[in-house]
Amino acid sequence: MSGAAMVGLGVFRPRRVVGNDEICRVLDSTPEWIVRRTGISTRRFAQADETLAEMAATAGEKALADAGASPAEVDRVIIATMSHVGDDPVDLPSAVAARMGVRAPAVQVSAACSGFAVALRLAADAVTAGGARTALVIGVERMSDLLDPTDRSTAFIFSDGAGAVLVAASRRPQIGPAVMGGQPSLAEAITVRRRPELPDRGPVIRMQGPTVFRWALTELPGVVGQILDGAGLTAGEVDAFIPHQANLRIIDAVAQSTGLGGVVVARDIVEQANTSAASIPLAMERMRSSGQVKRGDLALLLGFGAGLSYAGLLATLP
Repeated sequence: MSGAAMVGLGVFRPRRVVGNDEICRVLDSTPEWIVRRTGISTRRFAQADETLAEMAATAGEKALADAGASPAEVDRVIIATMSHVGDDPVDLPSAVAARMGVRAPAVQVSAACSGFAVALRLAADAVTAGGARTALVIGVERMSDLLDPTDRSTAFIFSDGAGAVLVAASRRPQIGPAVMGGQPSLAEAITVRRRPELPDRGPVIRMQGPTVFRWALTELPGVVGQILDGAGLTAGEVDAFIPHQANLRIIDAVAQSTGLGGVVVARDIVEQANTSAASIPLAMERMRSSGQVKRGDLALLLGFGAGLSYAGLLATLP
């Protein structure tokens, strides 16, 4: 064995579906405006029993089942999230491992919307180096906990859910090198912190939408080019483009400007909205379950967002 591959995939989508009309009962906006600006029609908000640990563990269990593996075979758990904040004292990675019956080191990656891609590369490195036979990567978010329902920059964008993949040793590398970076000078474009104007709330997310939009359209096409050039491939040799589900206009613009508009492009954002670190595996699962992609297809995965940061790589789909 000289490489690593994703061998199992599982997700958790909360039960409650929230349409734009419900968002606009509080927000000064219209359902049509939300669709025009973001492409989002619905999103999922977790209920009280759908905790970060419960969603992550359920997605992880489904990924193990998809791979035909047991909890005893997991050597590492890597959880990517940005919404485990505030006064919650729970050690999330340990809680997820315990809920799954996994007795292995469990750690958390805090890289916001780039988190899943970062965690996936860390898992591949651990497996390739021989530090683990398998690694379970989980992206999980309860972004609804961070929302101010009256904020026109964020209230309609974010959503909740979890997605997981099991990474295992393979005869050849099926998870490529990652291209990572960012622009820390724009870190204030997306923030999560307590707000004096909301004294009864925990941390709240705020976003400078136009700044993030311009940065994404300027920066991301070059990142896609670096990923393809590093692999010696052209856009037409990729089967699918699965970017972070931030905004449909960003997704379509980046796909078109990089030549990826001719391949299958993930658009899970329309029904699921933006789930930060969970968005790539959630989109991957929707594409597979709908028949848009199949096991063994080559996908370009691209996370980007708060930081402002990005992380992308090529990988064979589970």
